[in-house]
Amino acid sequence: MSESSDRTRSNGRAGARGPGPGKGERMADWADGRLGINALAKTQMRKIFPDHWSFMFGEICLYSFIILILTGIYLTLFFEPSGVEVIYNGAYTPLNGVPMTRAFESTVDISMEVRGGLLIRQIHHWAAVVFVAGMLVHMMRVFFTGAFRKPREINWLFGWTLLFLSLITGLTGYSLPDDMLSGTGIRFAQGAILSVPVVGTYLSFFLFGGEFPGDDIISRLYPIHVLLLPGIMLGLIVAHLILVFYHKHTQFAGPGRSEKNVVGAPFMPIYMAKAGGFFFLVFGVLAIMGAVASINPVWAIGPYRPDHVSTGAQPDWYLGFSEGLIRVMPSWEINAWGHTLELGVFIPFSLFPLIMLAIGIYPFVESWVTGDKREHHVAQRPRNQPVRTGLGVGWLSLFAVLMVGGGNDLWATHFHLSINSITWFVRIAFFVVPVLAFIVTKRFCQGLQRRDREKILHGRETGTIKRLPHGEYVEVHEPLSRAQLYTLTSHEQPKAFELGPKVDSNGVERKFRRADRLRARLARSMYGPGTHIPKATPEEFLEIQAHHGGHEEHGEPGEQVSTRTTEGGS
Repeated sequence: MSESSDRTRSNGRAGARGPGPGKGERMADWADGRLGINALAKTQMRKIFPDHWSFMFGEICLYSFIILILTGIYLTLFFEPSGVEVIYNGAYTPLNGVPMTRAFESTVDISMEVRGGLLIRQIHHWAAVVFVAGMLVHMMRVFFTGAFRKPREINWLFGWTLLFLSLITGLTGYSLPDDMLSGTGIRFAQGAILSVPVVGTYLSFFLFGGEFPGDDIISRLYPIHVLLLPGIMLGLIVAHLILVFYHKHTQFAGPGRSEKNVVGAPFMPIYMAKAGGFFFLVFGVLAIMGAVASINPVWAIGPYRPDHVSTGAQPDWYLGFSEGLIRVMPSWEINAWGHTLELGVFIPFSLFPLIMLAIGIYPFVESWVTGDKREHHVAQRPRNQPVRTGLGVGWLSLFAVLMVGGGNDLWATHFHLSINSITWFVRIAFFVVPVLAFIVTKRFCQGLQRRDREKILHGRETGTIKRLPHGEYVEVHEPLSRAQLYTLTSHEQPKAFELGPKVDSNGVERKFRRADRLRARLARSMYGPGTHIPKATPEEFLEIQAHHGGHEEHGEPGEQVSTRTTEGGS
C-alpha cells in the first residue's frame, strides 16, 4: 500500500514538472558532456562583428567557392578525362562523324544528354569567373583600407595564395573539355614552358608525356583540378575564416570606435541570418546567369586540332593580362652555342609571378618602411593614404592595359583598327599609363583631403548667400556634428623615417646601411613632404570658430558664416 502511494506521489511530481527532455536535447547534453560545445558556443556565437557593405565581396568569394565544389562534384560523375580519340555519334548531329577526344565527347554529352548538365556546367563556369572577380575586388578593398596591417598580414598571404591558386585552377579547369579554345590555351602554356632556359623542353615532355599534344595532359590536369588544388584552397579558406573570426573585420572610423573595441552585430543570430540569406542570393544570381547567358559553348567551337587555331581565341578574363604580356612583347631571342633563348616569351612569362609577388609582400614592405608594430583594427580611408591608393590604382590600370593587349585581335576587328597600332599602344601604355594613373590618383586623394580640411574648419556648404549690413556677401556654412568631425580627424598621418645628421655630435661621420638608406627613400616618397595635406588641428578649428562667432548675429542660430567674399561684395 505504501509502495503504491509512493509511486502515485512520484508520478504526480513528474507530471507537475512536465515531460522529460526530448531526444534532441538529450543528444545535445550527451555531446556537450564530452566536447564542451555549449560553453564554446556561449562565448563565441555572440561575438560582435562590425558591419559594412564592402565585407560582402569576401562572402561572394566564399559562396562562389561552395557552389564550385557542389557543381564540380556533379560534373565529375559524367566527365571522362581521357585523351583517347573517338568518332562522335551522339545527340548533337552537326558533330557526327568528327574525330575528337573522349574528354570532349563527354563534355558534349553533359551539355546535350545529361538532365540539367548544361545548366550545372554553365553555373560552374560562371561561379569560377565570379569567384576570381570577387577575390580580386575583396583584396583591393583590403589593400586600399589598410586592412592587411598587423595582426592580419598572415591572412593577407592566405588570400594572396588563394588568388594565385585560383588562376591556376581556372587554367586547368577550362583546359579539360579539350575544345578548340581550351586546346589553344594549352598550346599557349606549352610555348611559355618551352621558353624556360635549359629545362623548358624537359618540363614540356614530362607534362605532356611526349611531343605536344600527347595523350596524357588531360588525365594529368584532371586530378590537379578536382583534388589537389581544391583541397589546398579549401584548407586555406578554413584557415582564413578562422583568422577572420579571431581578429574580426576591420571597422571604419566613427564615434565610439577605436583600436580596442568593436561596434557591430553579434555573430548569432544576426550575422549568420544575413550570411545565409546572402548565400541563396548569390546562388540564385549564378543560376540565372547559367540559365540565360551562354558561356563556353564547346559544341559550337568544336574539338581541338593541333593544326588549327581559331581567330579571336581568348582565355577567361583573369588570365587575359598574362596573355597580353606575351602578345605585346617584342620577339627578342638570343642564339648562342647551338641554343635559342626566347626572351620574347620568357621575360613576360617571368613578369607574371613577379607582379603577383609584389602584391604578396607589400604589407611587409609598408610595415618595414613605417616601423609601425602596433595592432590596427580601424580601417583607413583610401584618400588618407594617397601613395598607397595611387599604387593600387596604378596596378589596376596596368591590368587593364594588358587586358587590351591580350585581346588586340578583337579590338582590331571590332573597331577596324590596325593590330600593329594597338600593339604599339599597349607597349607604350605599359610604362606610361600606370605612372599617370598614380599621379592623377595621388592628386585626387590630396584634393579630397583638402575638401575634408575645409569641411572641418568651415562646415558644410549650404548654398545660402547672405548680405551683411555693410554690403558684404557671405556664404553660410552648416557646422559638422561632433560625430562627423571625429570621423574626419581620427586618422593618423605618420611621419617619414629619417636617417638623421650625417655627422654625430662628436664630429664623426655616421655610416648608414643600404637597407636604412632605402627605407628612408621609400619613407620620404610615401610619407614625406607633399604626400599628405595636413589635417586640421584643434587650434585652427577653435580659431576659425572664434572668428565665425563674430558674424553669428547676422545668421541663423547654429550657422557659420564664411568670411569668403563673393563677387560684388565689399
